[in-house]
Amino acid sequence: MTDTLPLPVIRYVAARSPGEIADCFTEDGIATDERQTHRGRAEIRKWREGVARIDYRQDILSCGHDGDTATMECRLTGDFKGSPVDLTYRFELADGLISKVEIA
Repeated sequence: MTDTLPLPVIRYVAARSPGEIADCFTEDGIATDERQTHRGRAEIRKWREGVARIDYRQDILSCGHDGDTATMECRLTGDFKGSPVDLTYRFELADGLISKVEIA
């Protein structure tokens, strides 16, 4: 495992809008966050529109990848209950895009 992130995950982190984030995923991509699963770009965009209403900062604590999987540990600080919180993002990649992310 290397301590870098693959390009699809870098694009995800750098994205500034819900649409840009959704475009980081395959057409049938899956995002699981707060025990809710969002399938396909339209649902992922809608999920991220809700996230965009929250004022927060994300700091990457560690990251790495091995083949078509990547892991990123982050600390989120902001205007939400339980702030700050440390989260683990587990990405699966396919065809230069994210096919799945699980956030726990």
